[in-house]
Amino acid sequence: MSSCKPIFEELVAQFDNKVAKDANLQKELECLTKKVNIDLGTEKYSFILDNKKVTNFSECLLPCADIVVISDPQTIKDLYSGKMKMMKAWALKKICVKGSLEDVLRLRKFF
Repeated sequence: MSSCKPIFEELVAQFDNKVAKDANLQKELECLTKKVNIDLGTEKYSFILDNKKVTNFSECLLPCADIVVISDPQTIKDLYSGKMKMMKAWALKKICVKGSLEDVLRLRKFF
């Protein structure tokens, strides 16, 4: 089974492009810093959303993350390819997002 790392790298690039073109999103993310962990069981990733940019994307978990996404590699691949929709993954408990409601709603802009 191949790694989900290229998927997340592509999502980071898409997010950065979206922010660069969207003044409203830039304003919303200004001065915002959030630590995000993505725990896929066999794979672990993290990044920091810091002042409109995703920084420090790495293959490890950060201590004291503000948002934690828990899933598995196949679900992430299915979501990315469009084979599965986010609401279905959530309803089937194939993905869990932990954090404040405000943070979780902001995270959805990433996907």
